[in-house]
Amino acid sequence: MAGAGEDEAAPPPHPPSLDRQPMEEALAAAKRRRSEHYHGVADGPSFRMEDLPAEVQPVIISLLPLKEAVRTSIVSRSWRMLWRFHCDLCFNERGDVDSNTDDNSADQVNGTGTNDQSTNQCGTKITRAKFIETVNSVIQQHSGVGINKFSIKCGLLIEDSEHLDRWIEFAASSKAKTIDFDLKIFDYPVEEVPHFPLEALDAQGSSLVQSLSLASVSIKPSSGICRFTILRRLVLKSVQIFGDFPGLLANCSRLEDLEIIRCSGVDDFIVPNRLDKLQNLLIAGTDVQMVVIHAADLAHFEYEGRLIPIVLHGCSKLEKATIAFDPLILMHWPMHSI
Repeated sequence: MAGAGEDEAAPPPHPPSLDRQPMEEALAAAKRRRSEHYHGVADGPSFRMEDLPAEVQPVIISLLPLKEAVRTSIVSRSWRMLWRFHCDLCFNERGDVDSNTDDNSADQVNGTGTNDQSTNQCGTKITRAKFIETVNSVIQQHSGVGINKFSIKCGLLIEDSEHLDRWIEFAASSKAKTIDFDLKIFDYPVEEVPHFPLEALDAQGSSLVQSLSLASVSIKPSSGICRFTILRRLVLKSVQIFGDFPGLLANCSRLEDLEIIRCSGVDDFIVPNRLDKLQNLLIAGTDVQMVVIHAADLAHFEYEGRLIPIVLHGCSKLEKATIAFDPLILMHWPMHSI
């Protein structure tokens, strides 16, 4: 019994010193394999962004949302300049940079991405001021080269016009293909809306604009603005129109999509010149006296408003016309009935 107790109390024998070296080598080998796997050596040669051609690096960074692209500038000193060539500059005060929040959503009315509708005007102005400061900082540091889309969605007041002019000038000088300005204020009503100078785009030779979307602004179109010769899409929402709107449309010979929603200032929607490329036309909530338009390729026409004369000349390709007269009398006319 005593012998058995001694055997149980005896400590385990130390491994021979000869076994330590193979164990240490195995641990070192495992550590080396982990390191190689982490750096990609096990599967092939290592990859670094810096190894790519300089002109390719900004293209890859542009695949990220703008906010994430800016964040990459802290990863490496060599990456610090890459975001400045981002091709899509989209700013949304109602959510966050690059937010895809619906324009009509009431979920974000205070400019901070919350549902708090009791935010006072003072807090809203602070939020708006921070947003304006962010946009100005980004466009000041951006290269201004290779812009595909420039989008601003924020509530802007008349006193903010100098910032609006600066943003429009940047969009024009960078030759952005898509320009989108939605300046609707949700938190409290305003009587005057900021003026969007179409002539600023024309003065900068912004003939590369292919899509123009404006909301909650005023415009003064004229037939003298003739640089929108490749404009394919025009969307106007809650826009106050002062001037020769038909004259402006007459110069948009390549227009394919046209939407006029809750706009004012257009009495007779008459386009004397032929818009042979126009395929989709929407007029809703706009108090016009009549609609007369030439569009050989028009495929879809939608009108919502009071009873007025509607004349569509040469629309042999029309597939569907949806017309809702007040009081909401809805009719669907097939092509052979037009």
